[in-house]
Amino acid sequence: MTVPVVGPKDPAPLVDSFGRAVTYLRVSVTDRCDLRCTYCMSEDMTFLPRSDVLSLEELERLCRTFIGFGVKKIRLTGGEPLVRRNVMQLVEALGAHIGNGLDELTLTTHGTLLARSTPRLRTAGVRRGNCLRATAESLPS
Repeated sequence: MTVPVVGPKDPAPLVDSFGRAVTYLRVSVTDRCDLRCTYCMSEDMTFLPRSDVLSLEELERLCRTFIGFGVKKIRLTGGEPLVRRNVMQLVEALGAHIGNGLDELTLTTHGTLLARSTPRLRTAGVRRGNCLRATAESLPS
């Protein structure tokens, strides 16, 4: 069952300060990662308390609202989005909006967890993404 898009019936599209329509949304689903490269993790890295992180249901509701205001493409990012527990529930919920307000759902990942997730990502409607290059320092020895 597809949950309806939240927002006014015919909302005005979101427009940035330069007058451009906002049609692309990047959503960080976690600040966690399974690698420890210096690119995104300092030696004294402090993670957000779990109470400060939106639930998957809240993220889905937020994304639905943006879809209602004209966002056509959503990219899920992190940290590493695939380390977020039950993140596939969010991917599947957002994928249900493809063709119903949402044109594209993509993912940015470093790829270490991609093999186990690819079938469900594809079924949910993810057709492309960015796979960031892992550095030698981030790989297990």
